[in-house]
Order: sequence, then structure tokens, then C-alpha cells
Amino acid sequence: MDKQRPYLTVILIQAIYAGMFLLSKAAFNGGMNNFVFIFYRQAFATLFVAPISLAVEWKKAPPLSFLTFCKIFFLSLIGITFSLDLYGIALIYTSATLAAATTNCLPAITFFLAVLLRMEVLKLKTVPGVAKLVGILICIGGAATLAFYNGPQLRLLCHHHIFGHHNSQQIHGHVSSGKTWIKGCFIMLSSNTFFGLWLVLQGFVMKSYPSKLLFTTLQCFLSSIQSFAIAIALERDPHEWVLGWNVRLLAVAYCVYKSSSISFNFSVFCCLCLNFFI
Repeated sequence: MDKQRPYLTVILIQAIYAGMFLLSKAAFNGGMNNFVFIFYRQAFATLFVAPISLAVEWKKAPPLSFLTFCKIFFLSLIGITFSLDLYGIALIYTSATLAAATTNCLPAITFFLAVLLRMEVLKLKTVPGVAKLVGILICIGGAATLAFYNGPQLRLLCHHHIFGHHNSQQIHGHVSSGKTWIKGCFIMLSSNTFFGLWLVLQGFVMKSYPSKLLFTTLQCFLSSIQSFAIAIALERDPHEWVLGWNVRLLAVAYCVYKSSSISFNFSVFCCLCLNFFI
């Protein structure tokens, strides 16, 4: 059972992200600025996970050198701030279904980056090597099918006012354009590439700073500062920063308690258990 736990955790992470995509898309359809949304998500996630990590790991944490801090800052910038900001833009142009599908390409993207950085070896003459290649092709093929095939839309919950249907026509105007949809697909791919690079590179940083909870907290804190700088530069309207009792607050709260803090720790746990780090 212990050997199966990391794989079950990976499935749980995917379920968490599916809910995140749906609520984030609903918040954007309701008119929320995606850059402001990312800032709130990371800032509240820091407030949530910081007391826990300080209480558990502060006394036994290794010293944090300036070089390691710079590495964590860079990791936060590319793997969280850039990745989430690009994901928000792409989600506006596309759909939650496509976001979930392209996220399933993360194993393929991560494996490709790991091979490129010589952390993994693809042996095509072995059964595991062929299985990895087939899995990569299936992931890419499935995501490409959802990206380039325009089928009928399914409207199940869009009629409810909490999902911002009154503003959805303006957002759907972006999605209806074929060129805009393709642009959103490539932006989403860029977001997943940054996230895959974050998964690969954090293995090197974790060797010099192995405190998982503090490592996650520091990344959330740094990304909240980075995302605030981007959001305040691109959105100066004070009304866009207001959170009411609506889907905006619900989406931020879900991403804080389910995605930003819990899944980041789950991701680090899976990498450690599956011997991803070298």
C-alpha cells in the first residue's frame, strides 16, 4: 500500500486541479481579472500554509543561503508566477476542459525536459522505454484532439448566476474566434512547459534545502510578491481588487486550500517517493 500511495496522490492532485480549472474559469467569466486572481491565490495560500510550516519545520530547518534563496526565487518566478499568469490568460481564451486535458500532458513535457537535462534516459529497445513513448504519444494526441476539434458545447451549470452568465457573452466572444482559441492553446502549452520545468528543477534545489513545507511556503510567498508586481502594473482599477461573496471569493478560497498549498506539498511528496530527485 505504501508503494501505491504516491500514485493515488497523483490522481488526487488531478482531481484537485480539475475543480480549480472549473472555478477559475467561472471567476474569469464573472469578470475577475486573472492577474489579480493569481495574486490573491498566492497571497492567501502563503497565509494559510506559513503557520503550519513554521510550527513543524522551523526549528529543524537547514540554513538558507543567498544562492539557494535566489534559486527558489527563480523557481517561483518560472514555475508558479509565469505558469499561473499564462494559465489564467489561456483559460480566458479557451475552456476548463482544455485546461484539464493539457495538464495531462505534464508527464510528457516533464519527461522530455528530464531527458533534455539528462535526468532520465529513454531506452526504446526496452519495454518500459516503449511504454513511456506510447504514453507520451497518447497524452499529446488526446490534448491535440481537444485543442483542435470544435464540437458542440455542453451547457449544464452555465445558467446559474453564480457562474457569471451575465458576463459570459463577452468572454465567449474570445473563444468563438478560431485564431484566439489556437493562441490560447499555445499559451496553455507554455504554461505547462514552465510548470514542468519547475517540477524538474526543484529537485536540484531540494538537495540544498530539503525542508518541504518551508520550501513550499517560501515559494508561495515569493510568487505572491511577483504576482502582485505584475497585477498592480497591469490592473490599476481599485474595483477589480474587491472580493465579494460570489464565485470570485469561492474560486480564490478553493485554490488556496486545495490547490496552492495542498497540491504543491503533494507534488513534492510524489517526487520524493518516486525517486524523481537525483
